[in-house]
Formats: sequence, structure tokens, C-alpha cells
Amino acid sequence: MRFFSFSAARYATALLLACGTLLPAAHAQAPKTYTSSEILLGLKKLNVLGSVMYMAAHPDDENTRLIAYMANGRLLETGYLSCTRGDGGQNLIGPELREQLGVIRTQELLAARRIDGGRQFFTRANDFGFSKTAEETFTIWNKEQVLADMVWVIRQRRPDVLITRFPPDARAGHGHHTASAILAAEAFDAAGDSKRFPEQLQYVQVWQPKRLFWNTGSFFVKPGENMDGYLKLDAGGYNPLLGQSYGEIAARSRSQHKSQGFGSAATRGEALEYLQQVKGDKANKDPFEGIDQSWNRLKDGAAVGKMIDEVIRKYDPANPSASVAGLLAVREKMAGWGGIYGANRTKQADYFWIETKREQLEQLIQACTGLFLEATVAEPSVASGQTLPITITALNRSSVSVGVVSIGANGFGTANPVNKDLLAGQTLALPLNVPLNAQVPASQPYWLREPGTVGMYAVPAQIMIPQAEPTAANKALQSTGKENQRVIIQQQLVGNAETPGYLAVEVQAKVQGEYVTYTVPVQYKSTDPVEGEKYRPLTVVPPVAVNIGGHAYVFADNLPKTVPVTLRAGKAGVKGTLALTLPAGWKAEPASIPFDLAAKDAEQTVQFRVQPGPGAAEGKSELRAVATVDGQAYSRGYQAIQYNHIPTQTLFPEAVAPLVKLDLKRKGQEIGYLMGAGDDVPDALRQIGYNVTLLKPDDLTPDYLRRFDAVVLGIRAYNTLDRLKTLQPNLLKYVENGGNVIVQYTVNRGTVLPEIGPYPMKLSNDRVTVENAPVTFLNPKQPLLNTPNKITAKDFEGWQQEQGLYYPSQWDAKYQTVISSHDPGEPAKESAILVADYGKGHYIYTGLSLFRELPAGVPGAYRLLTNMVSLGR
Repeated sequence: MRFFSFSAARYATALLLACGTLLPAAHAQAPKTYTSSEILLGLKKLNVLGSVMYMAAHPDDENTRLIAYMANGRLLETGYLSCTRGDGGQNLIGPELREQLGVIRTQELLAARRIDGGRQFFTRANDFGFSKTAEETFTIWNKEQVLADMVWVIRQRRPDVLITRFPPDARAGHGHHTASAILAAEAFDAAGDSKRFPEQLQYVQVWQPKRLFWNTGSFFVKPGENMDGYLKLDAGGYNPLLGQSYGEIAARSRSQHKSQGFGSAATRGEALEYLQQVKGDKANKDPFEGIDQSWNRLKDGAAVGKMIDEVIRKYDPANPSASVAGLLAVREKMAGWGGIYGANRTKQADYFWIETKREQLEQLIQACTGLFLEATVAEPSVASGQTLPITITALNRSSVSVGVVSIGANGFGTANPVNKDLLAGQTLALPLNVPLNAQVPASQPYWLREPGTVGMYAVPAQIMIPQAEPTAANKALQSTGKENQRVIIQQQLVGNAETPGYLAVEVQAKVQGEYVTYTVPVQYKSTDPVEGEKYRPLTVVPPVAVNIGGHAYVFADNLPKTVPVTLRAGKAGVKGTLALTLPAGWKAEPASIPFDLAAKDAEQTVQFRVQPGPGAAEGKSELRAVATVDGQAYSRGYQAIQYNHIPTQTLFPEAVAPLVKLDLKRKGQEIGYLMGAGDDVPDALRQIGYNVTLLKPDDLTPDYLRRFDAVVLGIRAYNTLDRLKTLQPNLLKYVENGGNVIVQYTVNRGTVLPEIGPYPMKLSNDRVTVENAPVTFLNPKQPLLNTPNKITAKDFEGWQQEQGLYYPSQWDAKYQTVISSHDPGEPAKESAILVADYGKGHYIYTGLSLFRELPAGVPGAYRLLTNMVSLGR
């Protein structure tokens, strides 16, 4: 009888191998169960030792059909490496932007991979917004660091073939796209060169992929172009074990990109994919020709392959548990590679495949027995230093002999003995109390724990992961240098989709006399009266979180403003004081406020009166809220991002807010605001003194609209509100009768009606990506530039990410242009603001990125918007 334990030491090296995708169940997912056909597919995959890596720039760039085909048709280890997390895009489903949007899109990619069968990886590059050239991208990204991250993932996953989504030139249509292809070609060579990034080689070996291809498609191929020089793959096949075509799987996968509005229709039947070879040995018919993908690629591996063939031959879909004995025999045979589990195992040539297939094998053993393992908690959060009660549920749903030997907190050698058999169909519930280390930080995503740059996220030198307090025995191990793995170093973090090492328990089982240890994530489970059973990641929280209400506090005069601050208790009995940190010349009353939060999750909102004094400087600065508990300062908030298609994500942003003092005059008072895809512009208008009414489509009637001095349409309203196609005449009648309508940027594809203004204009994807591009005033006497505020070049300083987007490329002569700017080397773009007189009123279209600049506290954005809503008043 051989003893296998997924110990802390093995856990450390498996992190390097699996890049955060080790466990079959991702964060906050119901325990994975398998149908008989899925088990058979898994058995077949167990006998395929081949790997492919798809590489591109953003979430949604991947070809989900090709990934589904490779993972489920060719049964390859299939990965998607996205250079960025999509942080710089727009959000179709809510107000989250930048880092919060990157977290959403990370989870959308993971949801997609759970459907199409791939694994997800990233570099630390930040999506800083649209870039027109790779040259510009590389001035903002740290090219060498992004390349190192790509090489690291290649060396870990050892793909036989790399595939890029984009060509390495301007045809890619986006600087990030082009850069991803350029970097992929460089990584192809660097991964196999021991002189490149040698610091990685203490953990992994060099690896040289066999070939690099570009997956070209309709975006890049000219009509009628001869495709004979490309390799062709039919990725449209039907998989009878899954009951779907790869096009159907791909549509479900791609439809997870909901924040981008990429719901996709399924495709069925032939679907040719074209691959143009870029590097490597010439392939004539198939991208993997000449690559042995059987167990023969491992020394002494042929016998294992034959044993798996026999398990597949005897597989009974009506009784998968009959295959357990054969799988345990395969596992025993694999254990014969003793050196694989010795010192420096990650550097041994066969380690990747032995460990990868061992993981798959043990998942299949669990699947064949129907072994249900779950670790749940009664609350969704726990504060560091607290004791966490966990309930472990085990259920054997087969006739195979299964027992629970012990349970314990992952990463610590001491386990609680259980020694109970799991009788078929009878549930065993086991309690486990885990005292968490007091030094464990909050569950912030690893790439958001330290400040980065515009182009790059910072990966910490190391992070401490949620683990139990070490026992006396553990401390003795530490003194001998055999400490348990409670800290993850920087290199282990790179490439991961999520922070690895989340709290888990180890269940040591005995299956037909053989020991197998399963690592089970700890999750919060609840029952929603509408949606039923739901899982949520267990979150480690600070003793107190501090949230500042609002995004920016704007002072157009010297009158005080109320700044609400909400305190949230991470545990019961939190007492302390709260204060604001302000720049010179500002004051807050009171100077500090005591608080006493008796219950966990209790909230208390307190209010400060903030006012600029005579010494307060004009422009933008920052205020910070700081809570002090037992001499320790806490200045992070609590933000839960909740959407049904992804697990709940909890962030702990810095408790800071922009503080803006500016000279601002305004006209009018009542603003109607019709939301589109979601933005924070209404709050910005309230900050400068306007009364803002959020409108519903039913409110767009002539009688109701006439009460407003201006009506503002949110970003992408004409892309997201279908009823505007019938309500547009009411908006134009409002303008005709003397109203003022301001339309913010609209994407040039998918508008709900062909004309969004009173006169023709043709929207395009033209934009100015340089935030502080110099601006020329085309008509200095235009009221928008003069009343009630005089607009100057200074108002276009300090902008973030981009100056504007989706400018019209053509417009009727009745529209007046106001400003002009352009990116380096490009012609002037004059349609950032178009204004037209229509009847007694005014219509304004603006592509300026006000939705980004206003929450960031950019003074000039407030002055421009004020002039727009004041027009004609």
C-alpha cells in the first residue's frame, strides 16, 4: 500500500506547475461532478501528452472555438495567455472601471475556461486603454517584464505549439494586439534559451516549443485571398461525449464576456481555422505533426499508456466505479518514477507530465466513486487572528470502499484523525476549527496589493496566504528549516489568474486501501430563495474597513461639504477612532470621531464637515480616511462586486477620494440623466450643485422632460437602450422647444437607430489616446468655451487614460465644431464636441472621456461639462 499526501512541500511546487489552476473547482464554485461521458473523455485525455498555448492581449481576444476544439477534441493541455486583464475597457453591465473592471474580466475569462476546457494565464501588463501602435505600447508597458512573464508561463506549461491571435503589424488594429504577437515570437525563442531570464531556472527548465502559428481569420484576410499556404483545421466538429459541437461550446464560453456585451450565437457544422506558420519546424498538414503526444514521450512511459488503454477498453458508463481499481494500478505505476518526487523535481524533464497526469488521475478516481467533498463556513468572511469553524462534508456515492483517514488545514503537517468509513449514500459531516494567523492580510488580489504604474501591475515580493496558526510541532519543523509553505514568493505568483493558496482543507481518504489526499477549498454556501444554492469565496477581512462615500469631492466655492465615511467591522467588538488626512489649507470637523462596532459586519456611518481654508490650493489633491484600532492604522475600504455570472469578488481599495477646489460658475439647476451602460457622471453633477433626476425610458415624454434645464444621456445609451428607437422623437421635440440635450460617447456599431442626432452624423472608432494631447480651440467665441466658465488649455491637463473616443468621422454642416486635437503623427480630429442649434434648443454630442475624468476629479472635465449643461440658459 503506497501512501500519497499532497503535503505543503508538494503544494509549493504544484503552484509553480499549475499557475493557480490546480484545483478542478475554482474559487466559489460548487464541487465539480462528472457525467459518465465526461469521465470517459477524461480517461481519453489521460492518455494524451500534448500541450498548446493561445496568446493574445485582452479578455475576449481568444478564439474560444479553437480552444474548445484543442481541449475537448484533440484532448490537449490548452491554455490562454492574455497579456492584460482588460482593465482599460468599458463596462456594459455596471459602473466598475479600471482595476475593478479588470477583476470582473478576470473572472469572466475563468468562467469561459470552465466551459471550453482551457486554463487561464496573465502577464502583469496593465490595459492602459486603446493604443494605436506597438511602439507606443512598449513605452508604457515594461516590455522586458511582460516578455519574462510570457517565458515563465511557457516554461511552466511546456506547450508543444504556440498560437497567436494577431499579426505582429498594424493589421492587428490595436497596439496591444500587435505587441502581443511581437512578444509571443520573442518568447518562443527566449523560453528555450538558458541565458534569458536565468532566475526562473531555479524552479523550471528551459522549454522550446516546436512551432509558432498565427491564427488568421476574416478580420485579416482579403476577400478572394488564396489560403492554400495556410494549415487548415476544422474546429466545427461535434463531440458526442459532450453532446455539443465545438462551436456550441465556444458560444457559451464567449458569452461569459458579459461586461463587453459579447453574447454569441452557436455555430454548427464545418468551421475552418487557418494557421500561418511563423516559427519552428515546418509543418505540412497538421500543427502537431512529428510531436509524440503519447506516453512514449516519457522514458519508460509506454507501459502506463497501455494500462490506461485497458481502463478505457473496460470502462462501463453505467458503473464508472468499476474503473477505480485500474486507475489505482496506473497511479501505483506512475509512482515508480521515484526521482520525479525527489529533490529539484520541477527541474526534471518528465515532472510536468507526471504531475499533470497525476492530478487528472486523482480527479478521475474521485469522479468514478462519485466522492463528494465540500468544506463550508457559516459566514462569508473572517478576520485574521480569528478562529474559523469549518464543516467538511464527505459522501461516497459508489460501492467502492472509501474512508476518511484525517482532515486538516492545508499546508500544516498536523491533521485531525478521523478513521471512518464512508458507507455508500451516507453523508459524513466533520467539524474543523482553524485559528488563522493574525498576520494574514486581507484577501486582496495579488496584483492590487501594491501600487503599480500606468502600464504595469506590481507583483509583491511575497504574500502570506490564509493559513492556520502553526502548532508546536510546526514550529519545531520551522526551526529545522523544514517549514510549511505559508508564504508564496513573487515568481510563484506571476502568471496566475487569481491569488493562489486560498484557504483550503486537506481530506486524506483511503480508496480501496490506497491513500489519496484531496485539497478542498473553503467556501461560504447559502441558499437564495430565487437562485437556490450559491457559493461565495471565503474572504479574509481586516478588523475594520473604511469606505469614503462618493468618488470625488468638488468645491466650487468655500462652503463646507459633508463627507460620509462608513466603517465596517470585520469582527465583533472593534473600537477605535476615525480621522481624515487632508492637504495643507483644508480642515475637517470634528478632527476625529470615536467608534464602537459591537457585532461582526456591523456598519456605522459618520460624517465630517470638510472645508477649504484660505491656504487651500486650486486644483486636485486627495483626502484619506484612517481608522485606528489598538494602535494599528487601517485605511482600506470594502467593495463587493456581485454579478450572477461570476463569483462574488471582494476588494479592499484605499480609503481615498479626489479633493478638488476649482473656480466654477454654473447656470440652470435641474438635470435629467438617462443611464446607458453605467457611469458615475450623475454623482459628479451633484458634486457641483445640480439636482439630478435619474430618468427611466418611460420618463421621456414631452410633459416630463420640460421640467429639466438639460437632459444628459449616459455612455453608450444608444447602444444599450432599445426603446430610444421609438422615444428619440420625444428627445428631439424637447430640444426643439428650447431644451438642451448632451449625448456622451456612443460606439459606432450596434446603435439602436441609424441617426442619433437631429442632423446626420457618422460615428467612427476615431479617438485621441494621448490623454494630454494639445487642444486647439476652433471657434474661440463659441459659448461652450466661454460661458459660464472660460475654457483654456489648462482644462485639458491631468486627464487620464484617453482624451476621447468614438468621434464622428462625418457630420452635417449644421453641427459646429469646437475643439481639435490629435495623437502624434495623425491628422487633426475636430469632432470631440459637436453642437447644433435645433429649434429653440441645443443638441451636443461629445466623445470626450468625461466618464473617466469626472470620478478621477479632473478639474477641467467639470468646467467643460458645466458649460455644456448651461448652454442656452
